[in-house]
Amino acid sequence: MASLQNIEEPPRSPKQGFALLALGFRPFYMLASVFAALSIPLWALQFSGLLAHPYLSGPLWHAHEMLFGFTLAVIVGFLFTAGRNWTNLPTPTGWKLGALAALWIVARILVLTPYAAAAAVANVAFPLAAAGSLAIPFFKTKNRRNYFFVGLLVLLAAAAACIHLSQLGVVEAPAWPAVQVALDIVLFILCVMGGRVIPMFTNNGIPGLNASKKPALEKLALGAVLAVLAADILALQESALAAITLLAAAAHLGRWMLWQPVRTLRVPLVWVLHLAYLWIPIHLALRAAGALSWVAPSLATHALTVGAIGGLIIGMMTRTARGHTGRPLRADRYEIACYALVACAALVRVAVPLFAPAQLVHATLGSAALWSTGFALYAIRYWPVLSKPRIDGRPG
Repeated sequence: MASLQNIEEPPRSPKQGFALLALGFRPFYMLASVFAALSIPLWALQFSGLLAHPYLSGPLWHAHEMLFGFTLAVIVGFLFTAGRNWTNLPTPTGWKLGALAALWIVARILVLTPYAAAAAVANVAFPLAAAGSLAIPFFKTKNRRNYFFVGLLVLLAAAAACIHLSQLGVVEAPAWPAVQVALDIVLFILCVMGGRVIPMFTNNGIPGLNASKKPALEKLALGAVLAVLAADILALQESALAAITLLAAAAHLGRWMLWQPVRTLRVPLVWVLHLAYLWIPIHLALRAAGALSWVAPSLATHALTVGAIGGLIIGMMTRTARGHTGRPLRADRYEIACYALVACAALVRVAVPLFAPAQLVHATLGSAALWSTGFALYAIRYWPVLSKPRIDGRPG
């Protein structure tokens, strides 16, 4: 275990201490990785019938917690960290960051209890509080390019409210359409951030490689995802949804190919992001097939959640944690193991049920084990990184 915690690093600054609340990525990356390691086995036991369901019934609890627990924690941690760089103004640190992390933890606990109204309040309050915390530096600096992130967090809060109001019986609408809308919002966030950072990280990490972007294709790719979101909000007919998602899949596949993914295979810190992004056009193509009743719709959902979200998160959590703690931007064998475990979890969860539907339970349990192991390894590996100050002595 000692060797597992000794990440290769430059000489350490003499300044030491507990730095978990020094910047947004630190607590939320740790919380998300621990939660991913623990919650997925819990869901697998529910799925297999070995454990009773909590307040939110089985599949809905799983979907809710992967969106508003795991994924939202990483998004908030990333945006708090990036937001400071974008604006040169502080985002929550210290006790304010600790209070937000505590609110996230309370929300995770309450959905496992009978206190449904309290769970609803906590789960809506967290994205609203995060949106407000980002709005202050963004609006002070008139950082208009990133205003939409505030709006997207508010929309996620609205989706969470719809889910809980449905479960509480306050509204008669079903909860699942709100889950799909929340997935579409997260997909849009991934597409925006992927388009910003993957070509940049690729060109910075591999000298001589020219990962490029075409403005018209960028607009088409992002616009098509917004069209998917609108189609889900308006509940368009399946044929219309299939046409829109196929167009989006083609646009994102073309976008991905311009980034020259094949030439990244020798740099794990880069190829993990390319591999994860490939799951986005796969997800969109499977959504089209699901809308036409050719495949089970859950395959598209897990291509997005396990493949794209899981892969991009493990890749970004390692890269940004290394970069923002002053460590070399180079993946070691433990981080590569994390990448491989999460990638295999996606492949098992999507490919096995696609070609052998009778093996769904085994695929789910196997994927859960791979996923949990990958994020547990991250949590163990990165605790000494996230809980200690930057090794170069800089703030954050």
